[in-house]
Amino acid sequence: MSISRWDPWSDIVSLREAMNQLMEDGYTRPRNGSTAGMSMAVDVLETTGGFVIQMSIPGVKQDDVSISLLGNTLTIRGERKDQKLEDEGRWLIRERQSGAFQRSVTLPGPVNGEGAQADFDNGVLTVTLPKIERDKARQIQVRSAQENAIEGEAESSKKRRG
Repeated sequence: MSISRWDPWSDIVSLREAMNQLMEDGYTRPRNGSTAGMSMAVDVLETTGGFVIQMSIPGVKQDDVSISLLGNTLTIRGERKDQKLEDEGRWLIRERQSGAFQRSVTLPGPVNGEGAQADFDNGVLTVTLPKIERDKARQIQVRSAQENAIEGEAESSKKRRG
């Protein structure tokens, strides 16, 4: 057994390196290939007529995506298939996630599910949801009693003729 000299700075540097590794692994790579918590980024735009939701999902086939709407909550589910190696080898860096994903967005107002559209182009999913038209304010014409009487006489003469 050999005697070695203790250097307190070496332990501090090791602790710093361990914290850096922990932070890097926690924010940039899934742990142990897990996709739990895999959340896809979305953009939500509100227009005068509705909402436009866009999600970038490169590497996902159109058939591997499902969209559902319950009330004003839109849920997008899908799966990014794992890439298989053609020959024996080992991954040196593997940061792209694979597996199932799901993202739900609650919109601030009611939407018309019957008019919903979904387009998939170059790895970008665009879902367009029209707003439900609320009762619009309408103008009510104010008429005089004389106009009502004239209209009433016209209707009663039509009934007598008919």
